[in-house]
Amino acid sequence: MSSVHLVSQSGLAQEIRARTHVLKADEPVGAGGTDTGPAPYEILLSALAACTSLTLRMYADRKGWDLGRIEVEARFLRDANGEESIRREVFFSLPQAADSQERLAAVWEKTPVTKTLKRSLPITTTFRPAE
Repeated sequence: MSSVHLVSQSGLAQEIRARTHVLKADEPVGAGGTDTGPAPYEILLSALAACTSLTLRMYADRKGWDLGRIEVEARFLRDANGEESIRREVFFSLPQAADSQERLAAVWEKTPVTKTLKRSLPITTTFRPAE
C-alpha cells in the first residue's frame, strides 16, 4: 500500500519522502520548531482534505457533473475534556441539484482517509453551497 520514509537531522524539522516526492514537516516557532513546513496535524488534515476533493472530482467526472472549483477546509478540534474531532467543510463553485448534493455527501463520507480516521474520531462535514 502506501509508505513514507522520514529523516530528521536535528531539531523538529522533518523531511518526508513519499515515492519521488519530498515534503517538510515542522512545528511553528512558538511550539519550538522553525516553521519550515506544516505541523503533523496539518499534514493529517491535508490528507483528509485532499482525499475528499480528489475522490469527489473522480466521482463527478464519471457522472459527467461539473462541480467547478472544489474547496475543502478541515479543522482539528480538542475540547476541554480532551475529546478530539474533525470538522470538514466542502464547497463547490458551481451550484448542484439537491439529489446530486446528497450523492456527493454520501461519497465524501466514504473516502478512504475519512473511513480510516472515523475509526478513532468523529468527523462532522458541512456543505457550503455556491453563492
